[in-house]
Amino acid sequence: MKKTIVLYLSLVLIAFASQAQSKDETAVAEAVEQLKAAMIKGDKRALNAITNDQLNYGHSSGIVEDKAAFVDNLTNGNSVFKSITLTDQTITIVGNTALVRHILTGETANKGQAGQVKIGVLLTWIKEKGKWVLLGRQAYKVS
Repeated sequence: MKKTIVLYLSLVLIAFASQAQSKDETAVAEAVEQLKAAMIKGDKRALNAITNDQLNYGHSSGIVEDKAAFVDNLTNGNSVFKSITLTDQTITIVGNTALVRHILTGETANKGQAGQVKIGVLLTWIKEKGKWVLLGRQAYKVS
């Protein structure tokens, strides 16, 4: 009887832990979608809300921006996304930190110049006051 109770409680704890991680993974995936939408719209308020004040945003070209430059470039026409498609996304959560990897393809109109982009991306998200916010991003060129 004791073994059955211990086994049952162990299974309940495992199920609970799996469910908690699944909820965080869902929340992180939703945050990624919110970021994507804000980038396409050039929505200053949404971009500020979804990013940490210490944002470190690395481009595949090697340029690294802080939060102010990231938001400014997406709202002043320097960096315009007409569309963004994310594929091959994985989410790994460790405590209050999440790592998201995906391939980003999209249409751009940077400074009015039409273009295409296909890059690999690593995003670092942290959970602050129950909300996932972007702390870091590094993009790299893919063939």
